[in-house]
Amino acid sequence: MNRFSLDPTTRTVGDGTTVIGGSPLRLFRLTAAGRAIFDRIAAGDPVEPSTLTERLLAAGAIHPTVDPDTPHRFGISDVTVVIPTHEDEPARLYELLRHCADTAGVVFVDDGSESPITGVRGAHVVRLRHNGGPAAARNAGYRGVQTPLVAFVDSDVELHSGWLERLVAHFDDDAVGFVAPRVASGPALEGADVAVARYEERHSPLDLGPDPARIERGSRVAYVPAAVLVVRMAALREIDGFDADLRVGEDVDAVWRMTDAGWIGRYEPAVVVEHRPRRTWKELSEQRIAYGESAAALGTRHGSAVAPVRMSPWSLGVWGLAASGHMVSAAGVAGGTALALIPKLRGVPATESLRLAGTGHLAAGGSLAAAVRRTWLPVVGLGALGSRRARRLAAAAIVPAMIHGGPARLLDDFSYGVGVWKGVITRRQLSPLLPALSAWPERRPGRLTNIARRLRRRSEEVAESTGPTAATDATPPTDTDAFELTLEGESA
Repeated sequence: MNRFSLDPTTRTVGDGTTVIGGSPLRLFRLTAAGRAIFDRIAAGDPVEPSTLTERLLAAGAIHPTVDPDTPHRFGISDVTVVIPTHEDEPARLYELLRHCADTAGVVFVDDGSESPITGVRGAHVVRLRHNGGPAAARNAGYRGVQTPLVAFVDSDVELHSGWLERLVAHFDDDAVGFVAPRVASGPALEGADVAVARYEERHSPLDLGPDPARIERGSRVAYVPAAVLVVRMAALREIDGFDADLRVGEDVDAVWRMTDAGWIGRYEPAVVVEHRPRRTWKELSEQRIAYGESAAALGTRHGSAVAPVRMSPWSLGVWGLAASGHMVSAAGVAGGTALALIPKLRGVPATESLRLAGTGHLAAGGSLAAAVRRTWLPVVGLGALGSRRARRLAAAAIVPAMIHGGPARLLDDFSYGVGVWKGVITRRQLSPLLPALSAWPERRPGRLTNIARRLRRRSEEVAESTGPTAATDATPPTDTDAFELTLEGESA
């Protein structure tokens, strides 16, 4: 039996037999049996595996709760730690090594340092003659690993006591391929600009927030960085490791290829590690440009997964009309879609349907404003030279950033946009510029069932080589009916 926690978005509406939650939002209608299971989940009680729990997990409406102090299939002795390093001081390496005691071993990969690492007591060192980047270094480190799990740790990360146990506990589920902790931004380094560290503390792109999540493109947590990433070796071998052609974005690519192969990724924010912030604004800008430039390379491999916004055509139409000055028409479309949603959401009170539609349009507006600042600013800027409406659009996008981050946020977004356009021009890849549109709401009654069955097959494949599993049989769903509500303006 397993325990689960509700996602912050998950709640019952109406008479209690309708559940809304997950990312993107989905609606579940429960039978009497399903209601009893959901009530136990909400109360924090252990429940048996069922079709309902599988579908709620697949939607990101609930998340597994793990207790690192109880027995689990794997322990930290089943983990080999791989740490790429380049021009790091020995003291830094020994500090990392200190937090990896009781693991199966630590592999430092010297990625072409001018002063080679000659040896680290208690660790194995792999020397690369030429600097190949983080993907090549991680690949060189994991190739000889014999343990079932491997933990990748960047050398500029601060680990804390007990950082590994809770992450490893998630691998009791045979379908879990990788688990990541929360990567917070650490304090300013000696001699660094304190203002940069304070900004990163609130706006670091590596910090994905305090709520657990299933990692899946198009959702609230669409990717995780490999600053600290624990991976099942079977999943890593299936995708043949990281793509060494990518200097930046190689971790996002690997995560997406593992999920494409059917593996589950879990984001576990109960474990917090710290990443060193950039020393200067110039370093921060250069980092964001590199992140933006990777979008085109990822777009070549993953298409619309790198779209700057993800929303319904209705929301795009509402804000398009508003931006062009047709406020009455925009309000009419927004109101019409809200009213049209009411009969589609059987079991949901009309007031809740209207609230969902309204918050969906507002979220889409926030995503569009971010896309203007981060991706479309050159186009809007050119339009602003001769159009008052384009100037108003630019102002509407810039003001929220000034309120929530000040000029530093504009530098952040502008730098990312420079990288995006640099990558688009260099690779002739338009995916990072084009919005991804989906129906609203989109009825896909078989999708979650198919996901659950695919994940069960994954568990069975793993069980053939690792021993018995507690996976349930593939019976048709009898406790829920579900369809997807694409109400959030989310981007990857």
